[in-house]
Parts: sequence; structure tokens; C-alpha cells
Amino acid sequence: MHPLHNFLLFIGRLLIAAVFIYDAWVMAQSWDATVQYMESFGVPGVLLPLVAACQAIGGLMIVFGIFTRFAAAAFAAYCVATALVFHHNLADAGEITQAAKDLAIAGGFLFLAAGGPGAWAIDRHRNRGAV
Repeated sequence: MHPLHNFLLFIGRLLIAAVFIYDAWVMAQSWDATVQYMESFGVPGVLLPLVAACQAIGGLMIVFGIFTRFAAAAFAAYCVATALVFHHNLADAGEITQAAKDLAIAGGFLFLAAGGPGAWAIDRHRNRGAV
């Protein structure tokens, strides 16, 4: 295995998770505006605490490599759902770009779910005794 393999996997996990950790922080800072935005698309604003918590906690799970494959698969599904719910106006080039971004991130998470987090992850140590 190439010496940079685990380093690059860690940096990749850090970068992809940072988007969601930051977004959770932004949601917390602009709570009312985020609720209004969600509700304008028919998503109940009461879900915002769950969404923000899942983004923050799930992002940290990805960074530290805790239940990485599960978290990555969940984030992939979340990204696809986000594209379908919030960026479905295909007449708007900006919305197409946002949907494509969400789908590309979902693809990155699917790679992580399939390939695993690498050696620099708590999963690696937690699963050491597993067959």
C-alpha cells in the first residue's frame, strides 16, 4: 500500500465532513431563516434540530472514523434527498449546479462507504478483534 494512502483517506474524510459540520454551525447561527427556507419547500421546520445534530455528529463520526461506513451511507442518502427536495428546479442553472454538487458529494460518500476509512480511524481499532 502506498505510504500516502491513509493520510489521503484522512484528509478526504476531513474535507467532506467539514462541509456538514460548518453547515450545522451556520444553521444554528441563522435558525429562523433556515426554518423559513425549509418550510418554503414543504419540509417541517421542527426537523431542523435533528438535521443540524445529524450533520454535526455525523460529520464528526466521519472525521474520527467512527461507524464510518454507516455514516457515509447515511450522508449519501441525505445528499440525494437534499438534491431532490431543494434543488429540483431544472429550469434554473444555479439549481442544477447545486443538485449536481449534492450528487457528487453523495458519490464521494459512497466511495467512503465502500472502501472504508483507512487505518487512521477509530473503526480500525474498534474492529481489530473482528473477523
